[in-house]
Amino acid sequence: MPDEPSNGELGRQIRALQSALDARFGELNSRLDKVVSLDVYTIQNTHVEQRLAHLQADIQQVRTERNQLEDTFEQYQRDEAKRREDERQKRLYQAVIPVLLALLSAVIAVWAVVAR
Repeated sequence: MPDEPSNGELGRQIRALQSALDARFGELNSRLDKVVSLDVYTIQNTHVEQRLAHLQADIQQVRTERNQLEDTFEQYQRDEAKRREDERQKRLYQAVIPVLLALLSAVIAVWAVVAR
């Protein structure tokens, strides 16, 4: 049995193989940790992108609503200015027409007296 290793040599070879396997499994575990981390990162990244898209849609909706509100307010201001102008003209006519009628009556009365 000279070609066969001794028990001590077999023990050393087994320990060497075991340490090599431990190192290889350690390397494999570290790579698996990275893969899991990458999956978690991908899921988190997808969630962040979805949340950002939702927030962008919300921002766009708020902008649209704000623009509609501004347009409505501007229309209200124009309508209110027109209503005030119409009311001012109505009051002006209500004050001027009786004065003109009184003046016309006075002119007719003076003309009737002068024409006799």
